[in-house]
Amino acid sequence: MKTQATLMAVLSLSLSASAHGQGWAAVDSAMGRAGIAQSDGVQRYNFPRGDLQVTAAGVRLKPSFALGGWVAIRRVPGAIHGDVAMAMGDLVLTEREVTPVVTVLEQGGVDVTAIHHHLIRESPRVLYVHVHAIDDPVKIARTIHAALALTRTPPPVAAAPPAAAVTLPLDTAAIASALGRSGRVNGGVYQVSVPRADTITEDGFAIPPVMGLSTAINFQPTGDGKAAITGDFVMLADEVNPVIRALRDHGIEVVSLHSHLLKEQPRLFFMHFWGNANAVTLARGLRAALDRTHSRP
Repeated sequence: MKTQATLMAVLSLSLSASAHGQGWAAVDSAMGRAGIAQSDGVQRYNFPRGDLQVTAAGVRLKPSFALGGWVAIRRVPGAIHGDVAMAMGDLVLTEREVTPVVTVLEQGGVDVTAIHHHLIRESPRVLYVHVHAIDDPVKIARTIHAALALTRTPPPVAAAPPAAAVTLPLDTAAIASALGRSGRVNGGVYQVSVPRADTITEDGFAIPPVMGLSTAINFQPTGDGKAAITGDFVMLADEVNPVIRALRDHGIEVVSLHSHLLKEQPRLFFMHFWGNANAVTLARGLRAALDRTHSRP
């Protein structure tokens, strides 16, 4: 792990190369990796923890399944005083990384909005630190980069040449039919994102669903048509217990219930889940829970 002196050297770099009017190149440089353009003008940075070897309930977890840290940044339109952006994200950390990372985030003006677990029966223990900031996007990126420099998060890898489509040992068409939504294969995992149908705001700004406000559902094959599932439901208060009941009625464990934000309107709750059974059967249970939320079809 890098030293505190190394961290402060990163943080003390001049902000003269402001990203204002320069697209995302300066922000990418400050983050130490290229971002990925999303909808609604959002730039997403991924920090998969490929260095961690984590098992949960006997399943070895792929980084894209439950170990993928990320930060999404969106510029604030019409900012008067220079380049201003909102950032939100979720850093995946070991227990001993939490305190030094939080120290650096606080020093750099990036707020911590939640610290908690997303998994159950995992080894080693993994914690998730949610972050939020409204500031110069280059400053935000430098702070995130400096914080991650105190962890063993792997550096970005060079882009691989296009490969043939990956086929999972799962009937993804049947899963999509049961869920009523289709997904994509990423890193050996079938991922489905379900945005809410309502508008969520914080600090007077509307937050696009791609900044962490979509219900996330991940399927990792475990053999013979089975899959481990994890992710989180994004819910209003009166949706929480109907979703809990729907999941439990279908044999899906509720792992954690908490907030990810501080000042959002309306108030949101995030609930993480776990299961390992026939993938299509689990998808039907997840659909029953989705039907109890105000989610887009």
